[in-house]
Amino acid sequence: MIPSHRQWLNRNYSEAQYRRFLELLEQQFGEPTPFRHSETPVFLPAALVDKMARYGREMVDQLLANPQYEQASREAIPAQFRVPNEAAEPLFIQADFGLDATGEPKLVEIQGFPSLYSYQPMMAECYREAYGIDASLAMLPGGLSLPEYHRLLREAIVGSHDPENVILLEIDPAHQKTRHDFVMTERLFGVRAVDIATLRKQANRLYYDRDGTLTPVHRIYNRAIVDELLRKQIPLAFDFRDDLDVEWAGHPNWFFRLSKFSLPYLKHPAVPRTQWVTPVADPERWVLKPLYSFAGTGVIVGPTAEQIASARGDYILQERVDFHPVIATPFGPTKIEVRLMYIGRQVVNTIIRMGRGAQMGVDFNKGFDWVGASAAFVG
Repeated sequence: MIPSHRQWLNRNYSEAQYRRFLELLEQQFGEPTPFRHSETPVFLPAALVDKMARYGREMVDQLLANPQYEQASREAIPAQFRVPNEAAEPLFIQADFGLDATGEPKLVEIQGFPSLYSYQPMMAECYREAYGIDASLAMLPGGLSLPEYHRLLREAIVGSHDPENVILLEIDPAHQKTRHDFVMTERLFGVRAVDIATLRKQANRLYYDRDGTLTPVHRIYNRAIVDELLRKQIPLAFDFRDDLDVEWAGHPNWFFRLSKFSLPYLKHPAVPRTQWVTPVADPERWVLKPLYSFAGTGVIVGPTAEQIASARGDYILQERVDFHPVIATPFGPTKIEVRLMYIGRQVVNTIIRMGRGAQMGVDFNKGFDWVGASAAFVG
């Protein structure tokens, strides 16, 4: 993507550098990383990152100005998960883009739910140290410094509260693949990951056990995915519909409202044509997607007419875009997916996924080298 830096890394790459990168990550957490990291970071032109950042903002602005979307997205929230006191706008936004054959960004999906905000800068720093990445390249977009990034993230997660009264809410956090992000969140901000099944409720307040002390929860950094709650049938001490005395850092309603559900309402040059599931004449040119799944679960690229006809419940059809492989690797050109990470409307970070499989998720690229999670350096 920045040819001079790509050529430099490929020319100087060694397996020892990659092992060093993985060792640096392991030193941070005392265990190997739970998911695959690519052998290489990615070098992105600042103009391309700025374009994707602008596209994401334009899409959110378009949705929030659309009365039809406003009503439909509220009605789409399952009744048992309609949380009171909804924030007027999503606090965390993630916009995922691939690059077509002309190098233009095309939206894969957009969501109002946080991801690896605490982990990603640390991972980029490990790449920089292990590979000797040029100091002139930024690991954060828009000229943002790491102290400023951490300040913005602290404000978003902790707000005005004592960190001991703020929790990162997850399902069995110790066994999630993203658990290293939870460790970093506590290390940076003093906010602990708490298993949603262990919360207690008294009147309209929630409490958690903190070192043997029942501690009130004033603010929740929500990372619990409803799909997993339902699939595992996890009993809870509270109901999401309860009018709780608590703030949400990432209000749960935006998980549903800003999601694949939004795509049919977007009219933007970077958004492939998307529609609700109906028969199409050329099914091989479409992608069948469940609305609320993560990591590519249930997605069918080039479905059959029968698969489209049998799709029930919350699915969409998105016109298939053949994303162009843009990263030169020893195993051939490799595709990337770039996630733009926002706090409010400000883009603050990126996540990269590299792959040569049918989809970009780690589960779809098993057995490949130079694929997996990565970091972007911007120049």
